[in-house]
Amino acid sequence: MQLPFTLDQFLGVFAAYNRVIEPAQFVAYGLGIAAVALLFTRRAGAGRAIAAILAVLWFWTGAVYHLLYFARIDWVAYLFGALFIVQGLLLLYTGVARRALQFRFRADSRGILGVVLVVYAMLVYPLLNVWLGHAYPYMPVFGVTPCPTTIFTFGLLLFVDRSPGRGVPGHLLLIPFVWALVGASAAVSLGMVEDYGLLAAGILTLGLIAATRRAGAARQM
Repeated sequence: MQLPFTLDQFLGVFAAYNRVIEPAQFVAYGLGIAAVALLFTRRAGAGRAIAAILAVLWFWTGAVYHLLYFARIDWVAYLFGALFIVQGLLLLYTGVARRALQFRFRADSRGILGVVLVVYAMLVYPLLNVWLGHAYPYMPVFGVTPCPTTIFTFGLLLFVDRSPGRGVPGHLLLIPFVWALVGASAAVSLGMVEDYGLLAAGILTLGLIAATRRAGAARQM
């Protein structure tokens, strides 16, 4: 895929963005840690709080990163920004307004993959950036840029309660998976190896959720 910008221009956007929004990166990490901690509590409202945190991360990334910064080098960012804002609205509607998302930690295949994706998004991803020569501020940061935020979202959605009548609604998976395809294609063009994990996260998440649904349907037959 031929991109309308170079790698240097792409990384330059992150540098300008990261310097201006400080200390929002620390707030984003704090929200991410809070969301993970809420997975281990049975308190009423934990599911709504996790959904609200995810919504905030998607809103910020769409409105601030895409619309105000990435759009400077690629007009398609206006479309991406709109999609990220829509995803934030969907998370608010489904998880907060309708209270349809309940999260619970389970040490099964979905839970293990969920842990891997969360750790990758918050810890491995930035370390890979440094190792590959994209040190801060020339790097995508968790919670305020698209790829690590999407990987983190896939990880948390794997913890959504899959009991009958519940589970992850398909409309919450569509935009993250679309971004996984977009981000992976750009990663290949720019040599952003750290973003290869984005496509893997999308494929594995959708595959495991689909397998869980098939297994559940088979048990009910």
